[in-house]
Amino acid sequence: MSASSPPRWCIALILALGVLAVSTAAVLVRWGTQGLSTDSFGTTVGFSMLLAAGRLSLAAIFLSPQLFYWPWPDLGDRNLRYALLAGGALAAHFSLWFTSLSYTSVAASTTLVTTTPIWSALISYVWLQQTLKPRTMLGMGIALMGSALIGWGEPTSAAASHPLLGNALALAAAWAVSLYFLWSQRAQATGLHIHRYALIAYSTAAILLLPMPLLLGVPYTGWPRTLYLAIVLLALIPQLVGHTSLNWGVRWLSPTWVTLLVLAEPVAASLFALLLFGEVPALSVVVGGAIVLMGLTISLWPYQRIGSGSNS
Repeated sequence: MSASSPPRWCIALILALGVLAVSTAAVLVRWGTQGLSTDSFGTTVGFSMLLAAGRLSLAAIFLSPQLFYWPWPDLGDRNLRYALLAGGALAAHFSLWFTSLSYTSVAASTTLVTTTPIWSALISYVWLQQTLKPRTMLGMGIALMGSALIGWGEPTSAAASHPLLGNALALAAAWAVSLYFLWSQRAQATGLHIHRYALIAYSTAAILLLPMPLLLGVPYTGWPRTLYLAIVLLALIPQLVGHTSLNWGVRWLSPTWVTLLVLAEPVAASLFALLLFGEVPALSVVVGGAIVLMGLTISLWPYQRIGSGSNS
C-alpha cells in the first residue's frame, strides 16, 4: 500500500536514535578486541572480519522471522540487485573500518568514516547526474583539508600504533559505506520494504564475510567472553537499531542529508572512548575533525526530501 511521508518530528526522533546507536560501534569493537594477540596484519583483519561476520549474521537471524510471516510482493529483480550490491558494500565497509580501529584512534577513525557525505555527493554527481552547487564543492574542499590533517598529522601513540595505515583504512571504509547508502536508497525507491531490504543486505554481507576469518587463520571459538558479548551488542545496538533507522531515513530524506546527521557520531564515539579507555585524541585530530565537520555542514546543510514511497 502507499504511505505518505511521516511527520518531520518522527523522522528526526528515529534518526537521532539511530545516530546514538551507531556511535557505540567503535568502542564496542575496541572493547571486544582488547588484549587479543594481533601480531600480524592478516590476524588483525581476521579478527575484524570475525566481529563483522558475527554482527551481521546475528542481525540477519533477528530479522529472519519475516521470511515466514510476511509476504514479499515488493521483491523484484531490480530492487533485489540493489539490495545485494548494498550487502557487498556493507561487508567491505565493516572489514575496513573495524581493522582501522586496531591502528588509529577512535576519534580519527570515526571522523574519517563520517566523510561519507563527500563521496555520496561525488557518486551521485557521476552516477545520478545530480548537480553540485558551489557551496557544496566549497564544503567538500574544506572537509578534505581536515581529513588530510587527520590522516597525516596524527602522531603514533598507544591508541594509534600505525595512524597512517589506520586512517587510510577508515577513509576506504567511508567510500564503501557511501555506496551502501546509495544502493540502499535505490532498493527502497524501487519499492522494497525496509525490513526486507535489511534482511537481504545483512544476509549478503554475512555470507561474504563468514569464511574470511578462517581463511586468515582466526577460528570462531576459543576467545574471551568479551569478544562474543561485543558481537551480540554490535548486532543489537549499532546494527539493528542504528543502521536500520538510518536505512529507514533515506526513504524520506536524501542520503547526503542522512549522513549529515551522522556527523554527531565521532563526537559521541570520542566521548565514549575517553570515558571508557582514557583515550584522549591528538590535537591534530581535534582540529582536523572540527574542520571536517565544518566543511560537511557547509556542504550539506540544505534540507531535501525525496518524497513518499510505497510500503507494504
